[in-house]
Amino acid sequence: MSTDSPVVLVTGATGPLGRAVVKRFAADGARMALVGRNRERLDALAARAGLGEDAWMPIEVELTDAEAATGAVAAVEARFGRVDVLLHLVGGWAGGTAVVDLDPDEVRTMLDQHLWTTFNVVRAVVPGMVERGFGRVLAVTSPFASNPAGKGASYAIAKAAEEVLLRSLARETANTGVTANLVVVRTIDMRHERKTEPTPKNASWTTPEEIADAFVYLASPAAAAVTGTRLALDGR
Repeated sequence: MSTDSPVVLVTGATGPLGRAVVKRFAADGARMALVGRNRERLDALAARAGLGEDAWMPIEVELTDAEAATGAVAAVEARFGRVDVLLHLVGGWAGGTAVVDLDPDEVRTMLDQHLWTTFNVVRAVVPGMVERGFGRVLAVTSPFASNPAGKGASYAIAKAAEEVLLRSLARETANTGVTANLVVVRTIDMRHERKTEPTPKNASWTTPEEIADAFVYLASPAAAAVTGTRLALDGR
């Protein structure tokens, strides 16, 4: 494995989207640090993606813990020398409750998953990117961050906060070689129902492979002029 191969840090790697993204970047020859909570699942993912021992490392960490996130990034830099691309795929959804009936703990949980994990890993990884003059920070967001629906406030609040964080980062790292971008997805079409069982409802869904392809472009040197963008993959 060449030391010129990009080093990609994927959080939420064993989730449904993470698996597709890891497979895509592995096929392009990236060296990868895969973050998750279960070592066996990480090992299985790396095997399925065809990653040899010299091409990847597992990281079991809770990213809501700032010190743990910093330690995880330090471990990647110690192993591979740097982090070129951060693909932050940690997240989750909660909803179905009106604002006046919301449990504050639900809002806190959504903020932990979307805002604080992002904040912690970005704060750990971006200074090294800026110092080296190259870096890509990428995450998935939702159209509900800017156009919330009823009974979905906790999720929309958290995604909006994550968006503000990353788009602010994009402005702060302008002209440093480091970019930060978001891919907007309404629903991830894990079963490819848009193709096999097309309906008006799933017409705007996005497959994991389409998201992975968008990430590949945004992570590339060709996307150097693209930063602070919400790339919409939620409409056809």
